[in-house]
Amino acid sequence: MCTLKPAAMPKQGSDKIPKERSKHFYVILLTTSILLPTATFAQSGSAGDSGLFSLPGILITITLLIIPVVAALFLLAVKANALFRNIQNKKDAEEATRFAAYLKTLNVEQLEALQNDRLHQDYHLNNKELSGPFSPEDSRGLLSSINERANIRFIEAKRKAIVRPGIDPALSKLILWFLGTATFWLVFGTSVGEYIGIKFVAPDVDQVSWLSFGRLRPVHTNAVFWGWSSLAMLGLGYYVVPRVSNIQIHSLNSGWWSLILINASVVLGTSALMAGINNGGGEYREYIWPIQLLFGIGLVITLVNYLRTVANRKTTEIYVSNWYIVAAVMFAIVISIVAYLPNFQNGLGETIIQGYYMHQGVGMWFMLFTLGLVYYYLPQQLNKPIYSYSLGILAFWSQIFFYTLIGTHHFVFSAIPWSLQTVAIVGSAGMIIPVVSGTTNFIMTFRGAWHKVAGSYTLPFFIVGIIFYFTGSLQGTAEAFRSTNLMWHFTDFTVAHSHLTMYGIIAFFLWGGIYAIVPRLTRQEPPQITVGIHFWMAFIGMMFYTIPLMWGGTMRGLMWMEGLPFIESVTMMAPYWLWRAIGGSLMWVSHLVFAYNMYQMINPRKTVNINEEAIKKLHANDYELVDILDK
Repeated sequence: MCTLKPAAMPKQGSDKIPKERSKHFYVILLTTSILLPTATFAQSGSAGDSGLFSLPGILITITLLIIPVVAALFLLAVKANALFRNIQNKKDAEEATRFAAYLKTLNVEQLEALQNDRLHQDYHLNNKELSGPFSPEDSRGLLSSINERANIRFIEAKRKAIVRPGIDPALSKLILWFLGTATFWLVFGTSVGEYIGIKFVAPDVDQVSWLSFGRLRPVHTNAVFWGWSSLAMLGLGYYVVPRVSNIQIHSLNSGWWSLILINASVVLGTSALMAGINNGGGEYREYIWPIQLLFGIGLVITLVNYLRTVANRKTTEIYVSNWYIVAAVMFAIVISIVAYLPNFQNGLGETIIQGYYMHQGVGMWFMLFTLGLVYYYLPQQLNKPIYSYSLGILAFWSQIFFYTLIGTHHFVFSAIPWSLQTVAIVGSAGMIIPVVSGTTNFIMTFRGAWHKVAGSYTLPFFIVGIIFYFTGSLQGTAEAFRSTNLMWHFTDFTVAHSHLTMYGIIAFFLWGGIYAIVPRLTRQEPPQITVGIHFWMAFIGMMFYTIPLMWGGTMRGLMWMEGLPFIESVTMMAPYWLWRAIGGSLMWVSHLVFAYNMYQMINPRKTVNINEEAIKKLHANDYELVDILDK
């Protein structure tokens, strides 16, 4: 038997960082200049004798980890600044109260004297020369949402959702059912994941076959993939597709059928997996084909519904969101058919198809669809158009071109032809184009609107999603090189990477879209304090989960490369798995908080109009409103 011996890794080139051409693209050029030399490592397979921190993949990963940490510190500084500003405002208000109490002790002559002195000293134009001395009125009711008292003094009140007219109540009901069932599968799937994480710390916690790791792990992944993420995406898509087409959705009945079929597939699939009935080995395609067929039929119905809606649009062009969304549904149908056709399920063919299916499911279904949602919800929340339509189309076509090639980078150094592995590595490097162009488009859309972040409870979710879209995606590029793949493959580093992408990107983007649209549909806001708890627990929990696994996975890979006993690497990972359980617990609790927020947004409840109630009480007690300025 012959073995593949990886070639020695060449020394890193001395490429210089290009000069700054534009202040808006400086960060992009700097990142590209750092990443470009790593292409020379595409054919290398050994770390050689150089140190750990000389490997390009390690340096890239450390750089990518620093970015979200810096962003978190920045957000923390913003929150601290807002807190100090509120404290100062409170002190000013107390001072004003004391001054008002002092003024009450003065007689009329003293007050008039003070007023005259002030007029003489501070005379200036009062900006009322055109309007006259009349008090402002709002006879047409143009002013609304005036709140002089915050509910919690140390938390800055966020801007509430704007109620948009013309939302079909029947469509709103369908969307809420999609999002409601998605929330259920999020809580269920991550509860299973929480239990799996506990098993890493206490593997003997149970002795029941249907609670074994081998059965629960696919239950967790499939529930959050096809239950949570897919249903949430489709629900948000049923709002975006007709909205940007300026027309009603083609068929509400088709939407309900899609909802029923997809939920049925997840229910039946979960039951089958718990009973030990599965597809046999295919990761993320553990559902047997009759069950997955229900999911596929639901997607076909959705595709037809979306296509007919876009075809009947009242706009001249197809907005970029619909490009992404429709293409994502098409790819999901194609990869599902390819993954379950029996023709390819033999030998290396099955392995190659597994790589294709697994990566296209993430990149061409979840990522492509979610990016389409961001191209609508982010400009909507910022109340400004997307920065560049052309960058969006560039990212769209380049992702389709490169992402469809990279599936086999999960099987580097395997029996798969060396040339096919190289194509996957080159495609992974090519993913820099759509990731950088898409990130640039989103960040530049914030230009001139960063001040809106402090007053919004949705934009922080989009910011985190954008950060991890850049860092998590380029981390995947870094993992594809043979030098880093040799060290990280089969370790917990891959688990951390998958959570950075599916959780840090997809979940945060979906949460941002849900918090943006549900209050518009129900006219009920979530409690802002619990939205903040959800955000920070999810973010901190994800960092506690991923960073220890990446560090421990790197150490474990190095131990394997040194030929140390396998059990030593297992013992070494124990503290990192403990951090995984802690981070996973924070994430899971944040999902419970999110479910509570969904309940608060969806559950009908009586609301009290403070202004109307105050007027009623005044009239009931025969109070008289007087203008103190005329006294």
